[in-house]
Amino acid sequence: MLFKRLIGTATLAVTLGATLLTGTSVHPTPAHAAGNMVPDYEVKLLMNPSTVLGSDFKLTSTVLSTFAMPTTVTKMNVAFLDTNAKDIYNNGWSPRIRKTEGESDFELSYKKRYAITNNDINAALTQANNEGFDSGDTSYEAQVEWGYQKKTLSITRTKSGSKSGYSGMDLPSISDARSLMINNAPDKFNNWLGSNWGTTTLASSRYYGPVLAKRSVGTWSGMQLYIEVWPIKNAAGTGTEYVVEASFKTTSQATASAKHDELITFLQSKGWFLAQDSLKTQLIMDRY
Repeated sequence: MLFKRLIGTATLAVTLGATLLTGTSVHPTPAHAAGNMVPDYEVKLLMNPSTVLGSDFKLTSTVLSTFAMPTTVTKMNVAFLDTNAKDIYNNGWSPRIRKTEGESDFELSYKKRYAITNNDINAALTQANNEGFDSGDTSYEAQVEWGYQKKTLSITRTKSGSKSGYSGMDLPSISDARSLMINNAPDKFNNWLGSNWGTTTLASSRYYGPVLAKRSVGTWSGMQLYIEVWPIKNAAGTGTEYVVEASFKTTSQATASAKHDELITFLQSKGWFLAQDSLKTQLIMDRY
């Protein structure tokens, strides 16, 4: 018994000695990562262009008056940057440059998307957390994009940049756009698949787009409602397909769910609803 106790004491002494040398504890307390990000919600539903657009491809006066929208619109010129092989998009990222009417700078956004399966929003937030996006990182915004049947978690870092020599709604040349996106690239994007992956890939990117969209702002059911008209090249590349998207934002999942269903019912009652999920980014990546 004495021999066993001496052996045990010696073992403990060795353990404690190693502990003092390495600065670790015998029973390390597991580190607790920051919690999941808290998203807001953007409900996005498609409207039937053949019933809501006139022959001039603008929203009809009936649509405008229904949502108390003015005849004036805000223009947005939008393009994505990626390689011919879509290396960035295929890894879940979308670097976008946008010029909005009335704003002097270009908006640069770096968006990471996560699919939401079986309506399990928390699972997508946990996956994002495991990949470095948690509640401690306030420079990124989490949003659940809530379509007709599909939901997607997007986590976005937005910056602004300027280049001289451009006016109005013009986007910069692709070389200027590359330098803007490279110089402002956040670390998580840049080092996603390895050191400087993002900026190295952007260096050989091209434009997907641009698309000149128009946004109208009104109200519905006490909420601010946006309707955007996106003229996107058709699949054959011979003409234009118009994507019309109605959307609203809320911080409440319950509100998003209830108003999502209410807006579908309302648009159906007017004959304006298009029962498809909005896939604007995918269409642009596929067709340009």
